[in-house]
Amino acid sequence: MNIKTYLSNQKAVVERALEQYMLVADGPFAAHFEAMRYSLFAGGKRLRPILCLAAGQAVSGETDNSENLLPIACALECIHTYSLIHDDLPAMDDDDLRRGKATNHVLYGEAGAILAGDGLLTYAFDLLSNERLGNLDAARRLKIINIIARAAGPEGMVGGQALDIASENTSYPFEVLQTIHRNKTGALITGSIQAGAIASHCSEDELRQLTAYGDNVGLAFQIIDDLLDATATTEELGKTAGSDEERGKATYPAYFGIEKTRSLARQAVDRALESLTGFDNQAEPLRALARYIYTRGN
Repeated sequence: MNIKTYLSNQKAVVERALEQYMLVADGPFAAHFEAMRYSLFAGGKRLRPILCLAAGQAVSGETDNSENLLPIACALECIHTYSLIHDDLPAMDDDDLRRGKATNHVLYGEAGAILAGDGLLTYAFDLLSNERLGNLDAARRLKIINIIARAAGPEGMVGGQALDIASENTSYPFEVLQTIHRNKTGALITGSIQAGAIASHCSEDELRQLTAYGDNVGLAFQIIDDLLDATATTEELGKTAGSDEERGKATYPAYFGIEKTRSLARQAVDRALESLTGFDNQAEPLRALARYIYTRGN
């Protein structure tokens, strides 16, 4: 399949859904909603929502299951965007550029950016728990909410971010580096895939295989992110290049060097592809996405 066409088409689907579900900058909270919308619609690959949709297709065989999947996909993008807003804050990574545009706090101030992130995170769970959105039974909806909350929380993304900051400019064992990557980035990617699969009525065996896929794709994504930070330009990335080294962050290139890092990313992608052997052609988007993650340039 043509992965560029697939990504473009699926991104358009997600963008339309975000416009449908997102709060409009109007009324007494207009300035707050505007700050939320600024970062949510500032570009991006929409990879987590697309992985959610692709996992649903791998299970159901349906290319359009928007009633159940799109509210979940949009919630995932809200959570991801909140994490980027907070990650860019002066107290965190202190970045002024994201996706080639000014970061949220540059335009709306630190307090405005913190609240925009808070708003997106909590609104995500409004979308996930709203019984008027989708046709999910209560048990399935609750399971999806729990999976995403754990993926985004203190034993997932937030925990990984905390460990990432604590490890700056320190001598860390490889196990710490692995834990950072599997949680800071990998947890929400795996959760996106699990949520799409559960919403599409997957079996336990399918969930196990897709979880293995997500774990390895998430690891590969962050390894490649480390690699790009060390090798690409600011213009190519749309954010400040070389910031990981400058801040003394725990990264694969710092630990293994460039070529070994590239090899480890390839191995993670190969493991992800191997985990899909029980699926037929309906999982081809997931296979193509794994290969794309390895070859992406930003």
